[in-house]
Amino acid sequence: MTYCLGIKTKHGLIGLSDTRITSGSETTTSKKVYTVNKEKHSFFIMTSGLRSVRDKAITYFKEVIDDPNKDFNKLYKAVNEFGGLVKQVREEDKAHLEEAGLNFNLFSIIGGQLRDDESPKMYLLYPEGNWIEVRTGTPFVAIGNTGAGNPILRRTLKYEDSLDYALKCAFLAFDASRISVNDVDFPIHTVVLEADSFFAVEKKFEEKDLRNVTEYWNNRLKEAINDLPSDVLYGAFYPESIKI
Repeated sequence: MTYCLGIKTKHGLIGLSDTRITSGSETTTSKKVYTVNKEKHSFFIMTSGLRSVRDKAITYFKEVIDDPNKDFNKLYKAVNEFGGLVKQVREEDKAHLEEAGLNFNLFSIIGGQLRDDESPKMYLLYPEGNWIEVRTGTPFVAIGNTGAGNPILRRTLKYEDSLDYALKCAFLAFDASRISVNDVDFPIHTVVLEADSFFAVEKKFEEKDLRNVTEYWNNRLKEAINDLPSDVLYGAFYPESIKI
């Protein structure tokens, strides 16, 4: 499976993805982030789905990006281009995949800022090639095995939060997913794009790099549970006939 998360705040964008690839009983790791940095032109793509479909669509898209005659001034135009290439791959490969018992499956998170974008933008692209924009009301989107990480984000994350805070939330959401399922794991890649910087900073982290953060969070959770103001719950230990 996979875990990819995109966060949009007033200060910029955060992207985080794991590297776990599962095929039958085999488990490998592979990068799921594609980053582009050019003058006034910076964005990233994270994907979840069939690896062969992803690699083919990204390869086609790289040719577009490298073409000097192609120029996108707003991110949604680049998203439309990538969506069209996903549709093309779907036409080329869908029948063969179905013959092998596989469904065409490629979800993408695309975030960035191009020269005429007034602020950083983020989109969720579906396998059919259509998309929705991530807005301020729910300033994050996740694809892959997402259930375990969403509660942390919904409880803690707001559009006004700093990028530093958003990155911490992103890691904790990943960590919750990693602990809860066996198809999400280290290493992870992060992408940080500050508003109007036009440069996406990509980093790779191994489990050992963040082990102290996980241990700190585990300890703080235990402390918080012990300190929980829960006197009313003590009633669960006594029959209804006994008042405490």
